[in-house]
Formats: sequence, C-alpha cells, structure tokens
Amino acid sequence: MDSPSPQDRAEPGPASDPGSSPGLHVAFIAGVSPGKWFHRWEERFPEVPLSSGMVDDAEQLAVLRDGRADIAFVRLPVDREREGLHVIPLYEELPVVVAPKGHEIQAFEEIPLAEVEDELFEFDGGPSERLDLVEGGAGLAIMPMSVVRHFNRKELRYRPVTGVDPYAVGVAWRRDNDSETVQEFIGVVRGRGAASSRQASVQKDQQEAAKKRREDLAASQSKEAKARNEASRAAKGARSGRAAGRGRGSSGGKGGASKGGAGKGRPKRGR
Repeated sequence: MDSPSPQDRAEPGPASDPGSSPGLHVAFIAGVSPGKWFHRWEERFPEVPLSSGMVDDAEQLAVLRDGRADIAFVRLPVDREREGLHVIPLYEELPVVVAPKGHEIQAFEEIPLAEVEDELFEFDGGPSERLDLVEGGAGLAIMPMSVVRHFNRKELRYRPVTGVDPYAVGVAWRRDNDSETVQEFIGVVRGRGAASSRQASVQKDQQEAAKKRREDLAASQSKEAKARNEASRAAKGARSGRAAGRGRGSSGGKGGASKGGAGKGRPKRGR
C-alpha cells in the first residue's frame, strides 16, 4: 500500500494573509497525492518557494477562508458561490467499505451497499478518527479508497462498495486571490506545458512582446513621417528658390529692352 511522502505529511503553517509571506501555500486532504505537481512546480519555478500541508476534510475550505492556503485540493462538492471560490474538478475516487480484520466482507470482491448499510455509523470527524472507531468495533465506514490506503491501518480491511456515488476531488482557490502565481500553479495541475499560450507567464510575455511590437511600429511610422515632412519642406524650399531666380532674370531682361527701345526712338539731328 502507498505511504505518504514527507512532503505529503507536512502540516500547514499558521493562519496568515497569503500576500504577507513569499511563495505559494497549498493545502490538500488525505488521499490526494500532490507530489507530482509540487515537483513540476519546483522544476519550473525554483525561485518561487512552495509550502504544503495536509488538512482534514472539515478544514479544507477554512484554510482558504482564513488565508492559511492560496490553493487547496478539496473533496467535492463545495459551495463555490457562498465561499467565493474558483473550483476545477480533477478526478473521481472509488468508494470502499472499511471493516476490522476478520470481518465477512473479506470473502467478497465487492459489496452492495444494502449488505452493509445496517452496520454503518455516523461520524463527522476526520478520517483518521473514523478509522480509529472502525478498528475499535464501532461499525463499518464508507470512505474513499485513497484515504484508506493513505493511512494504511494493519488491522483493517476494505472492499469496493456498489450503489454509492464516487467521491470527487478538485482544486479550489479564492476569487479575490487570482494572482499570476496561483494561475501558474493551476496551469501545472491541468497539465499545461511551460510554453503553453494559456500559462499566465507566457501570456504576459506575449502581451509585452505585442506591446513592444506596437511601440516599435509606431516609432518607425513616426520616423518615416518625420522624414517625409522634412523631404517635403526641402522640396518646397527648392521650388521657391527656383521661382525667385526666374523672377529676377525676367525683371532684368525687361529693363534692357526698354532702354534699347528708347535709344532707337531718339531722332537723329542732321548736319
């Protein structure tokens, strides 16, 4: 059976505003194995520290509500509207019935709910305490198989139970804490590659690159417009200079013709 890794056994830190300390704070319930996502995060964002801790199901939303965690792996359903959460379903878990070692369920590969319903007991506490009660003879319990395997009790046995809806696991975070760091982690959980266009950092780089292209284009167009204006002014100045030169030459020719005409018109005196 699987045993939790040291990282999966970590306890969450004291309540605080996620923005008051650096890094990313992630909570998870028993049965979830987030190690693969944590490793991918550390490989992709080594400069952003990640802290994690396991919490009971009863605390899965409280750690988001009071700021102990930025993100939590939760057992569904949850009231996302009342809690102000973004929630993404991830996968479903197989329900099993848990009994003390030697119970008759061991003779079957799977058990219909109707066969064990009378032996179930009500309990609102955490999964570890629930298993303590089963081990102590309080009755049987139906739980996610991943949780039972996580605690690995030697004196308990379990079998898949039919007639029970599967348990669902999702990832949740507060709508008012939708930071780029949170979005990057959600992208890791959803399997996006480092270069995916849907990753927040890639989108930011693309936006900055597009902004730079627009700025470069505007600068180029402004430079071309300035050059055209200068060329237009220079051409206009050249045309004005040629027109002035033609005007002066025309005035000089007219003056000479008038003077010559006057000489020709003067009468000659006879000798």
